[in-house]
Amino acid sequence: MATVAAPAAGRSGGAMASGEYWTEALKSFLDHIPVSSLSGALQPSTSPALELNLDACVLDAIGSMRCANAGGAVIVDEVRRSLGKFVDRDIGYVDFPSLVLWALEELDRVSTERQDKSSDFFSSLKLHPQIAETKIAWLAKLFLLEPFFPVRSHDTLFHAMLLFSKHHRLNVIPVVESVNSSVDGFVTQNAVMELLLQSSGLEWLDKIADKQLSEFRFANASKPVLVYSDETVAYTFRVLSKEKTGVAVIDRKNRRLIGMIQCSDVYLLLDDSSLFSNRKIMSAEEFVKLKNKDQKSRTGHSSESEVQSVPSLRSRVQQSVVTNRWSDTLKQAMENLAASGSSCSFIVDEQGHVEGVVTPRDVISVFSPPCMDSRIDGGTFFSAALEQAGCRVENGQMIRNT
Repeated sequence: MATVAAPAAGRSGGAMASGEYWTEALKSFLDHIPVSSLSGALQPSTSPALELNLDACVLDAIGSMRCANAGGAVIVDEVRRSLGKFVDRDIGYVDFPSLVLWALEELDRVSTERQDKSSDFFSSLKLHPQIAETKIAWLAKLFLLEPFFPVRSHDTLFHAMLLFSKHHRLNVIPVVESVNSSVDGFVTQNAVMELLLQSSGLEWLDKIADKQLSEFRFANASKPVLVYSDETVAYTFRVLSKEKTGVAVIDRKNRRLIGMIQCSDVYLLLDDSSLFSNRKIMSAEEFVKLKNKDQKSRTGHSSESEVQSVPSLRSRVQQSVVTNRWSDTLKQAMENLAASGSSCSFIVDEQGHVEGVVTPRDVISVFSPPCMDSRIDGGTFFSAALEQAGCRVENGQMIRNT
């Protein structure tokens, strides 16, 4: 686990320069909030995280996560653990959607060579052992596994946000008590955003959060992923397997937004065999309607504890589509994303045309230190904080001053 320098004590003497107050307030806030205060970071059970061995196969991994209603699993290497306590046992994290999307893409590839008459996902997978028996270790070559960068419960929000902003493939951060101990919970991007919103009304947050979205230059704001409503479900999920963010489903004639499909929706293909068997003929618009119907049927079954628990498949009832306008504030986008649990909010104009997209990672990056790939004009808060910590950013890397 990378070591993050803790901010040093504030400067003594002299009046604060213009804007330095905001940096000091933000640094002080983030570096005094322990990870344990984030929702989902610590769970009452001994080990809420599902674990998979490196030699587990795709079929068993997907089945285990589905049975456990787990949105992902920690990848462990028991062989490495036997070599000594100084070798990491936990080596990665795989989320359920990524694994299923990979399997679906492989099934679609082989089904063009031989007609697959299976009625459900698991039966189809078993017909193709070259896919079903693929080892998790092999999938690491395809970058389907997320890196394992854990934090401890006494680490701070500052530490977690450094990790999220630095590693763009990192979607959840495991919480552990010691090296090679079981995962006690997870820090999610939504949990970070919800905690930031708790400071709404304080000047240091409102000074930034009350700005309009048009004032920010988010990394992929101008690159929303669009799919026409008459495209097939199979095609839409192939797009998702590459893009990973939510897909905006738009009408082909008027190009207005009618809904969205995101990676987490893939579980529906496993729960409903008719959706799976008809995925190559069912339209994206039909899928959106069925998804919305399913979400309405589950409304009221999720509690606050479920909403704030470890990543799961079905615990959260999400809105059909989340939208904002460029004239909305960053805080309004944060509130929409936090309330919905959505992977993104689409920026639309008055006619309902999609003009952009904002994600929880975009929001976190506004309040985070500068990172390697960041083109977001939001790292200014940390300029003085990094200086006081004895660090600087050089060529996209944070290094300690000598």
